[in-house]
Amino acid sequence: MTFAHAPSIAHPPLRLTLLPNDVLPERLNWKIQEGYIRTAAWDEDGDTITLGVWGPGDWITSAYSALRPVEIQCLTTVVVEQFSPEAADIERLLLRQIQNLEEIFQINRIRAADQRLLGLLAWIGRRFGQVSTRGYRLSLKDMNLTHKALADICGLTRVTVTKMLNRYKSDGVLQQVSKDDLFIPAVALVAVAA
Repeated sequence: MTFAHAPSIAHPPLRLTLLPNDVLPERLNWKIQEGYIRTAAWDEDGDTITLGVWGPGDWITSAYSALRPVEIQCLTTVVVEQFSPEAADIERLLLRQIQNLEEIFQINRIRAADQRLLGLLAWIGRRFGQVSTRGYRLSLKDMNLTHKALADICGLTRVTVTKMLNRYKSDGVLQQVSKDDLFIPAVALVAVAA
């Protein structure tokens, strides 16, 4: 005699919509459908250490980090879906985490504050903006990257970031292409790469 097994009822993955500054639950895997997220830890003085910035299509978790705690903070309104990664997904995530850390570390090692901020803006433009042979177009507003958030990522003060952004615009290093979008010409980045 054989028994028919009842079909298993698949539960849809947990889907959350979070607001800026909300924090995702730790140690779960989240695929970003919409919005931008920052992963961060803290040093012994309580200062934020940015570990990565993530956007649509990326998946994130704190499960593979040696640091505790790691905060997964929403920069914008975010829609995430719980995700069950396979081995190849985990390998890609770990490689992306290493790349994020190396790029942020390299930016933060630039001694001149003005070049450090420009390096950060170029990195954001390459990673999340529109790239062309002429340069990078990015929207700090779409990513909710305030002057304070930029300062936290690259180890500067908010006042310094504000002054440098204004100077970049007046010097033509940054061009305002719309109310919310900036363009960084490729020629302006030659000094950062040198």
